[in-house]
Amino acid sequence: MNRRPALLAVACLLLLFFRFPPAEAQSLKISGEGVQPLTLMGADLKAMPRSEVSARDRDGKERRYTGVALIEVLRRAGAKVGGDLRGKNLLQYLIARAGDGYEVVFALPELDPEFTATAVLLADGVDGGALPEGTGPFRLIVPAEKKPTRWVRNLTSLEVRLAR
Repeated sequence: MNRRPALLAVACLLLLFFRFPPAEAQSLKISGEGVQPLTLMGADLKAMPRSEVSARDRDGKERRYTGVALIEVLRRAGAKVGGDLRGKNLLQYLIARAGDGYEVVFALPELDPEFTATAVLLADGVDGGALPEGTGPFRLIVPAEKKPTRWVRNLTSLEVRLAR
């Protein structure tokens, strides 16, 4: 009995599964204190106001990233931003998580244009195309930072918390 065709079929199915991840892997979940739980898909981001930034990647190459200002995503989830970001709300911070467990933290005022001139971009494209495999479908771009350590690849969730 030759099992080679069956093994080949299983291998092909596994390759397709890992090459085209399930739909939930293509989403971004927003949760936490003072926000409405929200799940965004790529199409949701495409419908939001678009932004572009030029920034040097880790290899020093200048890239043109496209996406949505991170503050717009937080605003959509009902986070306290702008004039509401005062008092105890200044103690809020954001944890950005990648699919591999990598995490970084931002204080909410770091993300708000009423507090800073630096925009953090939730990117879904680079140089006119999609983000490369292993980087997307979503990535944070923090163009003003000297080291791209908070440029989270494969971003899967954003959680707002209040420091106590």
